[in-house]
Amino acid sequence: MKSIRRLALTLAAPTVLPASAWALEPQSVDVFGLQFTPTLGVKESYDDNFRELEHDKQSSWITSIKPAFELLAEDRNSAYRLRYEANSEIYHDDSDASNTDHKVTLDSIMEFSASQRLKLQAQYRKTEDTGDTAVEDENDKYHSTSVGGVYTLGSQSAANRLDLGATYEELRYDNSGDINADEERDTTAVNAVWYHRLGGSTESLVELRHADYDYVLKDSPRNSKADAVLVGGTWEATAKTTGKVRVGYEKKDFDDSSRDDLNSPMWEIGVDWEPRTYSKVSLTTSRAFDEGDDGSDAIKNTSTMLAWSHEWTPRITSKVFYEFATRDYEGQDRSDDLSRSGVSLTYKPRRWLDVALGYTYKDNDSSAADESYTRNVYMISFTGSL
Repeated sequence: MKSIRRLALTLAAPTVLPASAWALEPQSVDVFGLQFTPTLGVKESYDDNFRELEHDKQSSWITSIKPAFELLAEDRNSAYRLRYEANSEIYHDDSDASNTDHKVTLDSIMEFSASQRLKLQAQYRKTEDTGDTAVEDENDKYHSTSVGGVYTLGSQSAANRLDLGATYEELRYDNSGDINADEERDTTAVNAVWYHRLGGSTESLVELRHADYDYVLKDSPRNSKADAVLVGGTWEATAKTTGKVRVGYEKKDFDDSSRDDLNSPMWEIGVDWEPRTYSKVSLTTSRAFDEGDDGSDAIKNTSTMLAWSHEWTPRITSKVFYEFATRDYEGQDRSDDLSRSGVSLTYKPRRWLDVALGYTYKDNDSSAADESYTRNVYMISFTGSL
């Protein structure tokens, strides 16, 4: 079964393939004083192993239709945004795999003074996964609801700044019977980050995190509390680089005394290098504990990704990436080496239209029987806006 990434309070986490001026530039229209911005994506792809199986692979052509819209209201000291996305996937060779995902996100930011701000977010997601599922030939079906916020003391230019964050998330599965029942949980997380300006756009930071994982299954052996201490810094436009670095230590204590508590070095690093205004190289690496899966207590996930985005002309952009991850299943004699790579080429014939060709490759080499697989996906997509 696919592991759902744990809830983590990571403020301003680096992105691997960031949005840029090369992407679609949708226009908005005024609707009763709100800025309404719709987009529509259509994708045709071929997936040669959408169940991610070592044997008896299943392949299919897939048609994806992805409508989305955004409503934005803003004034001098606040902004509110509602965003809805849907993704309907039609599997032409296996109708049981066809599904429609939904995501609704409500964001707000309120600035009470130059040194006090509050960011809030609420989100609902309803999702189905076709790969690495709990039961072969059946999608993993789940929905999650989360609310969170960050209160900031101190202006962006102040010598010191403090972020106080909190989030709560409920994860529930919609499969029949008891399938995935042991994965359902409530997660409560809090953190505090102290930033100290070293000069210009460079800051040091110290962060404390705490998370409580409460599983719905009575007396679940995975009930736990996790704590982390991180130090690092952020910088912008220093010798053409922008980066965020957090390095520290994480500890995971299980409520079940028969389980061994876990601890490990932890890091989150992201660096963007722009040798030219039209070219960007991004490096990200991280290590952290994910919640357990397939009977494990937890999964220690160490990953590194390198990506390159380049604008060949104002209308043509390419992206290439490679990622390698090691996943150690704590409490089991299992370790997976997972690699992913991909390339895409986007052509922009109009401001409101993107046409993209892409290919991704995934290779999971597992020490466990029947858990290794390879997967190839080829796609062409069209994304339009007003």
